[in-house]
Formats: sequence, structure tokens, C-alpha cells
Amino acid sequence: MARDENLAVQARCGELLQAREFDRLGEVFAADVVDHDPSLNQLPGVEGVKQFWKGFHSSFPDYDLKVDAVSADDDYATIVYRISGTHRGDYMGVPPTGRHFDVRGIQLGRFVNGMFVERWGSSDGMGILTQLGIVAPLPQG
Repeated sequence: MARDENLAVQARCGELLQAREFDRLGEVFAADVVDHDPSLNQLPGVEGVKQFWKGFHSSFPDYDLKVDAVSADDDYATIVYRISGTHRGDYMGVPPTGRHFDVRGIQLGRFVNGMFVERWGSSDGMGILTQLGIVAPLPQG
């Protein structure tokens, strides 16, 4: 039963993010959730998760998340996803470029009583910066 509950919480999180209902993320993240991979200057706990997504939305208001794969057990759920968006607001001090990005990422969540209590994850940050023209592509070969 816990596995199914974890999958449902993971799916609900995705729904809230797609709906841009950031202030409702406390429905799926514990107040003291530990984000093992926070963004620069991210606050701790669920407030930091909200802060991150509000800022990301400000930079990429048309962002889209699509889940490619899911795996779960009674304690954890892992998703492999694609995230894309158009750079329309300040991002890491860089003014909007109007460019679009599309990268992959992975997230692992640990759940207790139907809530995220820990989160690990990574998106292809270099891919985002390269596709936005903020950094030059690495030489091939």
C-alpha cells in the first residue's frame, strides 16, 4: 500500500507543479523536508521548495514537465523527467534570452506518512545554460 501511496503523492506533486500551485506544495512536502540538492540560496524545508519553483516559473513561465519513467517501493519513488521552457525572466542573474531549453532530469523522493521527507535530484543544468546561450557548448571529440 505504501508504494501506491508514494506514487500518488509523486503524481500529485507533478499536478501541483504543472498547475503552478506552488503555495500548495505543503500538501505533498513535509514542512521540514530535506532537499539534498538545493538551488543556490534556497531556503530550508518546504518553503525552499516553494521558493525554488516560484523563481523557476518567473524565469520560465511556460515550463513543462513530462515524466518518462517511474520506479517506487514502500519508501522511495524515483522519476526520470524532461523539463523544457522559454527564458522569459531573469535566471541566475542573466536577463531573458528568449531561447528555449529541453533537458532531462531525475528525482528520488523518500516518503513518510504520504509526504516527501527527503529529496535528491538533478536536471541537466549545463544543458539548460548551453541551450539558452549562457555558456558555450563543450568541444566535441
